[in-house]
Order: sequence, then structure tokens, then C-alpha cells
Amino acid sequence: MRAENAVEALAALAQEHRLALFRLLVQAGDKGMAAGAIADALGVPNSSLSFHLAQLRNAGLILQERQHRSLIYRANYPAMNKLVGYLMENCCAGADCGADTACEIPAQERKSA
Repeated sequence: MRAENAVEALAALAQEHRLALFRLLVQAGDKGMAAGAIADALGVPNSSLSFHLAQLRNAGLILQERQHRSLIYRANYPAMNKLVGYLMENCCAGADCGADTACEIPAQERKSA
């Protein structure tokens, strides 16, 4: 991943509704969610939702597929993994990131998606 792609993806996630939307789609898994279900789950008006979906799509973080009359959205897991990989590249100065390193998140600080 190039730095400009990482910046674009992080910028797309740097907004409360888009971050919640992306996390919702990650939780939904491969089946994804219809736009109406996303709007209901997040309590976001359709006009705002369309804008946020477009931002995440343009950053390559979500995928859109038409199924009959519905648009289904899914998290783009390969793109997400590339971003995380880019952020964690050379973690711990290249050493193995075991339980005793700064890269390990303590259990009390972990939050489920």
C-alpha cells in the first residue's frame, strides 16, 4: 500500500458516522447489508448515508453490489487488511510481536468490533 492510499482510507474513517458504518459492515461479514438496513441500524438519514457510503467506496474500504432492487454493501476485507498491514509494517522494530511487546493490546483495552 502506498502512503497516499493509507491517508485516503484513514481520512474516510476519520468521521464518526463513517467509522460506525465501516465497523457495522465488518460485523455484518460477507453477507453485507442493504442501504436501508444500514440507515436503520445507525439512525442516519438516507441523504447523509449516501454521502458516507460514497466516501468509504471512494477510499476502497467498502464494496457495493446490486441485488435485485437493493444495493448491498460489504467491508472490503483485503483493503482493510492492507491498511492494517501498512500501519503495522515494521512493528516492534522488526522483532516478533509477542505478548511482552508494545504491539500487544492489553485485554482490558481491547474492544469488540
